[in-house]
Amino acid sequence: MKIATAETARWLSELEATAEELMNRHLAAAREWFPHEYVPWSLGRDFDGPLGGEPWRPEQSALAPAVRSALVVNLLTEDNLPGYHWTIGSRTSRDGAWGAWLHRWTAEEDRHAAAIRGYLHAARAVDPVALERSRMAHLAAGTAPDLDGVLGVVAYAAVQELATRVSHRNTGRLSGDPVCERLLARIAQDENLHMVYYRELLRAAVEVDADQVLVTLDATIRDFAMPGQAMPGFGRLAAEIAVAGVYDLRVHHDEVLVPLLRALRVTELTGLGPTGEQARERIAAHLARTDARAARFVERRDQALAVRARRAGAG
Repeated sequence: MKIATAETARWLSELEATAEELMNRHLAAAREWFPHEYVPWSLGRDFDGPLGGEPWRPEQSALAPAVRSALVVNLLTEDNLPGYHWTIGSRTSRDGAWGAWLHRWTAEEDRHAAAIRGYLHAARAVDPVALERSRMAHLAAGTAPDLDGVLGVVAYAAVQELATRVSHRNTGRLSGDPVCERLLARIAQDENLHMVYYRELLRAAVEVDADQVLVTLDATIRDFAMPGQAMPGFGRLAAEIAVAGVYDLRVHHDEVLVPLLRALRVTELTGLGPTGEQARERIAAHLARTDARAARFVERRDQALAVRARRAGAG
């Protein structure tokens, strides 16, 4: 159920000045960059099809399978920009500071997709036919998060932008390709600025109604799912990415949830009412459960990798 229109109007009004201030701060901090400068065009050559080039083969890719999977997930997530643009615009506003941010954010996110796709094609890093079919299927499904009003958008985006930043950064670090790492590090810088915008909006909202913010934040982190859930083969891709350490429960807990909650000083807030205190308790419980699940996952992964290494050595 969506928050009432009057409640949405209230939050838009309460946060309008902050949204404008943060937009101006973002524009001052953001640095212009160009996707074409990060793509290794000299590696590119024609594919098969109308141009009669060389078909793609797996051995043409210099990347490990898990890195290829992470790049596909990252790109298809960026490709789903129309769904996120519509969701944010319909829950907030297309006017004033809110609208200015929405359009600026959309332009920057679209640049990420262009850059990653250019890299993947030029470097022959992944199967271009499978990639395009997955893009078509993912966008045709029309999947977008179902968020409750202004606070739902801000809370979800604060978590998601940080998670995306971490995923891009880790993918680049594990790629073994300096070109890929440089590109994804540049994209991660954008994602960090996006996260800061939403995090600071959330911080401002705490000053207005901490109870409601904590209730929304509690629901957001408990229900949070990475935005690629609906893409073809996501379960297999996510498992491969987790085993490789690109993004798993340990990363989610240590590098996303804990830093965000610490920045918002959730454990230190005073003057909460019953609903806020209960939400804070649920947040703490969820954090503890996630930490425990992450520890079990890492232990099982380490055991499985040790067994695989022994078998490889014996072979």
